[in-house]
Parts: sequence; structure tokens; C-alpha cells
Amino acid sequence: MNQLNYKAVAVALGFVALGGCSNERQLPDGTPASIPKIIFDTDMGPDYDDVGAITILHALADSGECEILATVSSDGHPLIAPTIEVFNRYFKRDSLPIGIPSAAAPDFTAPNGWNDTLVNRFAPELQSKTYPSAVSVYRKVLAAQPDNSVTIVTVGFLSNISDLLESPADEHSELNGVDLVKAKAKQWVAMAGSFPEGFEFNLDKHAAASVNALRKWPKPILFSGFEIGDRIRTGGRLAQEGPDDSPAAQAYAYNLKTYTKEGETNRQSWDQTAVLCAVREPSKYFYVNGPGRLTVREDGYGTWDPETDAGHYFVSHKYPYGRIAESIEKLMAHVPAD
Repeated sequence: MNQLNYKAVAVALGFVALGGCSNERQLPDGTPASIPKIIFDTDMGPDYDDVGAITILHALADSGECEILATVSSDGHPLIAPTIEVFNRYFKRDSLPIGIPSAAAPDFTAPNGWNDTLVNRFAPELQSKTYPSAVSVYRKVLAAQPDNSVTIVTVGFLSNISDLLESPADEHSELNGVDLVKAKAKQWVAMAGSFPEGFEFNLDKHAAASVNALRKWPKPILFSGFEIGDRIRTGGRLAQEGPDDSPAAQAYAYNLKTYTKEGETNRQSWDQTAVLCAVREPSKYFYVNGPGRLTVREDGYGTWDPETDAGHYFVSHKYPYGRIAESIEKLMAHVPAD
């Protein structure tokens, strides 16, 4: 494992941290950097840490720390996109583009039916809504942005990333997928993998897409692996103290009781850690390791190679888990302004 000085890693990823605990960003010459422009790509089920992730993403956007460009689904289940829209509406971003994956994407939902429960409670009319393809949303949004400006955050399957990279020129851009990403993306932050090696749900459930996406992606990637969020538990406070009209509070209240047979007081925070790393300086929370290469076999098993520089990095634990959980829990408690 090559645990690098963060400043060197950050320059490679396109940003460096200011001193202290500031969340601001600056470029290597000391000038302020623009806030991250985020495309959020989520399976939003079967697990429900995606709820925490989209909630803190909106919280960070409301505080002026990032701009959300689009929210797309990597899960083919018909209730995933409506679930995403429930959160976008709650946080008063009704106009955010939402896209759905191709038929090749996995189709999962939770056995306890939490997506159905949430959509029925907050926006039942969305069950009959049609949505454009995620690749079309990606291409349209990327083409409209300045060069080297977009951070893509995936907290689900890599189906859309693989399809984007294979996409041809269209009405949105004369560039093919790889060239469009090369021109417009700044970095990709992914909740994916187990480090230094192992199977992980987001990679192995659509392994062919994972292999293709990691092989062809032309810009830096920062991974938050399974072992990071697995030890950071959140959601209990939100479930107990959140308002009745908060879909996040209601999703956690329902799932903590019913998602597992035994019930839970808190849930793992896999997806929230990726959002933190995409919007704020990762070194505020974690060590950053790399460069190296994450390779995925055809069966979905991932292996970290520290000797090959593919522009891949991953985070590892730096502080007590409770300290990170507290930061996440505070963001998850955010409610939109009246």
C-alpha cells in the first residue's frame, strides 16, 4: 500500500486542501477553485445508505459546497428513478435531470419494499412517469459543461459508466463517450471495491460493466471501498428526530426496523463516504492511497495493484469511526429552507 502525502495526490486529482478544517478548495497556485459540479449515479436500493448519500449531497449543495447537475439510476427496477425524484422534490430541485439505465443493468429492490412504501407516501403519481436514458442525460449534461469540470459520483453499479464510454456521437456532442469524458470530466468518485482485494456488491453484480468501465475510463478515479462505510454507522438519530415530511427520516425509520430480520439502530454509511470525498477534501476524513490500479475479473473480484499507475486512488481510515459518523449524521439531518 502506497499511502501518499495528500497534497501530491490532490494535485493529481485536480484539487488541493487548504489548511485546517476548511471545506473550501484552491488550485495549486493558491487561487480559489470552483465548487464541484456533480452527476450523482445511484442504485437507490436494495440498500438504503443511498438515502443518506443523496440527502447529504443536497445538504452540501444547499450550503454552497457543490452544484448538482443530474441524478441518474444504475438499477433497472422501475421504482428507483421515482425514489430519486422524491428526494429531488423534497430538496426543491424538481428540475434536476433523472435518467434510467439500459436493460442490461441489474434490477434489484429490497425485500421489505421500502422504495414502494416511500414513493406511495410522498409521490405516488411518479410510478407511471417515464424517464430518459441515463446515457442521454450524461451526454447532454457533460456536453454543456466547461472542460475538465464535472465530478461523477457512483454509489451503485457501473452500468451507466460502461454504457457512457461505449456511446457514439449524438445530438448532444460529436464526441464519442470516451472522448466526451476525457474532455468534460474532472474525476470519478466511486463507492466500489474492497481494498486491497475482494468481492464487492457494486462491482460484482454487473461485473462485465465494471470490467469495461474501469478499463476504459480516461480520468482519475477515487474509490471509497466496502471497508470504509462498513464501519461508519449512521441514521438512528435521523430516524428518531427527523420531521415527518422528510423522506430521508421516514426511509431510515422504516428500514432500521424492517430491512434486516433483527432490526438495527444504525446502518452502514458506504455511499455517504463517496459523496464526502467528492465534495469535500478527502484528507479531512481519510488517508488517500495511490496511484495504482483497481482491476476487476470477469467474476467481479477486484484486486489493487500498487505498482501500476492507472490514475486510481482509494481512501483508508484515518480517524475514529464515530468522528466521521458524527459529520455524516449532521449532514443527514439537513432540511430544506422554507
